[in-house]
Parts: sequence; structure tokens; C-alpha cells
Amino acid sequence: MAKRDYYEVLGISKGADASEIKKAYRKLAIKFHPDKNPDNPDAEVKFKEAAEAYEILSNAEKKQRYDQYGHAGVDGSAGGGFGGGGMNMDDIFSQFGDIFGGGGGGGFGGGFGRSQGRRTIKGTNLRVRLNLTLEEIVNGVEKKIKVNKLVQAEGVEYKTCSTCKGQGQVTRVVNSFLGQMQTASACPTCSGSGQSIGKRPSGSDQNGMVRKEVVIPIEIPAGVEDGMQLNVRGKGNDAPGNGVAGDLLVVISEVEHESLKREGQNLHYDLYLNIADAALGTSVEIPAVGGNVKFKIAGGTQSGKTLRLKGKGIPSVNSYGKGDILVHVNVWTPQNLTKEEKKALEVLQKSENFAPNPTSKDKGFFDRVKDVFS
Repeated sequence: MAKRDYYEVLGISKGADASEIKKAYRKLAIKFHPDKNPDNPDAEVKFKEAAEAYEILSNAEKKQRYDQYGHAGVDGSAGGGFGGGGMNMDDIFSQFGDIFGGGGGGGFGGGFGRSQGRRTIKGTNLRVRLNLTLEEIVNGVEKKIKVNKLVQAEGVEYKTCSTCKGQGQVTRVVNSFLGQMQTASACPTCSGSGQSIGKRPSGSDQNGMVRKEVVIPIEIPAGVEDGMQLNVRGKGNDAPGNGVAGDLLVVISEVEHESLKREGQNLHYDLYLNIADAALGTSVEIPAVGGNVKFKIAGGTQSGKTLRLKGKGIPSVNSYGKGDILVHVNVWTPQNLTKEEKKALEVLQKSENFAPNPTSKDKGFFDRVKDVFS
């Protein structure tokens, strides 16, 4: 089943500001909250759907990618498993500190879930930069990335917090002029996680964690761009105890091609012809991803003309077709002529056919620029 548009989910326009986005999400979160809709799977689906939409639209960078590329720019619909898809309840409740005025950190230094009760620890995110060639961008590729991440040490043991008995919160009764009042707050011993270290192996940190090099396979969808960030869920630093792992943020860096220049989905190529080939016509080979493309140049082709090879460019990350290769013709003027060459050209110089005679079909510089960007 196709995902609904995030703006449609929250019932807002594309031009909504941060406060409107937050207000819309808060309204839906209250309406479909699991505590208000027990044993109602439809409400739970809508609750998660609203949380996923808020996660993307409340983040300026993710929102920009979503506005430009749709769901494929922020999740796994293009084959990479990235972005906002597949949220669990811990991810959702971790947003409520911002929405409903909560706050605080998790017991082992990470985020947490419900505003009351035991908190779910989340490991921190990792960020890596991945270099991709033009061929890899055009075709999509699976990469294996080495990262040094925090993992639970072998032999580590966690136990139920003795202070809160695993509840993650402590209650106390205070006397006031209104009588006795009971309050609940995060456990000061475990910071709300409900767990503490039972056995800490040698070489691990205070949370029972060690650094380890891990190889992570990642599917990169075709059509990604330089600077795009892909979010691989659950591949960041692990969390202590029963916590959930953080995310791996992969920033795309495009390696410059030796002869093709990228502009969006299109590729540009400078073709140089000698005067004879431009006048008489010739066959050339244009470099393209996957192999050269043979192309005929018609006789009388003018310098500055742009030729288009349809469908030989970059595929859309949203699978909306491919761009083109734009071939820019440059007629090369020879230098350091021999005496024989000069004599031959002096004869041709007097020919009426060699006198410039542009027609409406021979576009000037500004018209050619419009064609390139149209």
C-alpha cells in the first residue's frame, strides 16, 4: 500500500510553518493515542503515521528532501531502507518531550520513550561520508561500510535497578496545605531506564560498552545527489541493556567524472570537432555510463550547437524516468598552420560558402543557454 502524503496525513498545507506542523501533530497524537484507544489497531496505525509525518516535516533538512524527492528521499521506497519508515513505539514516544513540554535525557546518555514510567534508551547516531562514482549513482549500488561503533561488551550483564525496582520512576508523597500529594519523577539512579550495570567486563566503559569495527551493507538507490543524507535506522551506536540502537547517517559525496558534468538529472559533454568534420559531417562516440554511444554529426553543424541524447542521463531517485546527455559542439580552430594549410585556407577564405550567413535556425548565445536549461 502506497504511503500517504505527509502533509495530507497532518492535514496541513505545504507552506505550513514549524508551529503549525507541531500543532497539527499534537492534535492527532492526542486523538489517536494508544492509551485513549486500547485494542484499536486502526488508531495505532494512524498514531504511527502521524508521528512519522511529524518526524520528517519538523526537521528542516528532511523536510527539504521530502519536498524535493517525496518519500524516496527520506525512506526505503527507492530500495535503501532509509528515513522515516518503520518507526516503533519507542521512536514515537521519544518525540513527546518536544510536543508536550517534557524533556531530559536517557539513563545512559541517550533518548527515551514515554514521559512516565520506564524509559527506552536509544544509542547515539553515527555519521559517515560515502564517495560514489557517476556509474554507481546511475546504476545504484550496494556498499559495505566500515564503522567504529559502540556495542555491548561480551559478558556484560544488566540488572533491575534496585532503587525503582525496574519501573524507571520513583514516587514520593509530600504534604501541602491541600493535603498529601503524590508525585512521580524519573529514577535518579538509572535515569529512568529501569536497569543498572550488574557485571561490567574489563575494558568496557561505565555503561558496559566497547568500541568495535563493524561492516554494514547499505543499498544506495540510483539517482542520489551530492550532499544528500540517507538515514539507515538501527545501524548507529548500540544502547546499553534493552535499549535500541541509534541510526547511521550516510552523506553522499559525488566523485567528479573525467568528461561528464552533472546538472540535476542531465549530463553535459563538450565535443570538439575540427573544421572539416563540422563542415562535412562525421561519426563520433560520446562517453556515457555503461559504454560509449555512437552518434552522427550532420554536415554544416555550427560551433555552439547543443545536441541531446535522450534517456542517457541520471535516473530520478523517485523512479520518474532519466535525464539526458547534452552534447555541446565546439569547432576547433587550428593554430600554428603549415604553409600548405595556410594556402588551402586562403583559397577557401575567398569562397562565398565560407562567409558567415546565420539564419533563424542558428541560435545565438542566449538562445542556446535557454535551451540548455529548458
